[in-house]
Amino acid sequence: MQHFKAGSRPTKKASGDYFTGTVWQDPIVEAPEPARIRGLRVTFEPGARTAWHSHPLGQTLVVVSGVGRFQTDGEPVVEIKPGDVIWIPPHEKHWHGAAPGTMMCHLAFQESLDGTHATWLEQVSDEDYLREPGK
Repeated sequence: MQHFKAGSRPTKKASGDYFTGTVWQDPIVEAPEPARIRGLRVTFEPGARTAWHSHPLGQTLVVVSGVGRFQTDGEPVVEIKPGDVIWIPPHEKHWHGAAPGTMMCHLAFQESLDGTHATWLEQVSDEDYLREPGK
């Protein structure tokens, strides 16, 4: 068993290579092999979001607080709120982040395949990000 006490692992600022705006990450779990799960609590400041990306074995998001946005490539932007759960299938190109005027925090869980949890792609344009939900 490993017991990680609250505050024992530092919050880190997410890389600008994969995010736009200020995003904070707190580790939940990164299980050793043969397990493959990784979980993070991710807090997006207003206007912050991920780059387009996909996951080899999919991803689950659980919105904890605030109001955010989610989009699968080619689909309308979806507004997300506390209690919403999103399952993203393997290899589905998508992005997620805070709404323009509010912070958003979600839990993110994904499994690795051959050591890879995510494939990062291009940044989300302001035009894509600022689309009204449903469009």
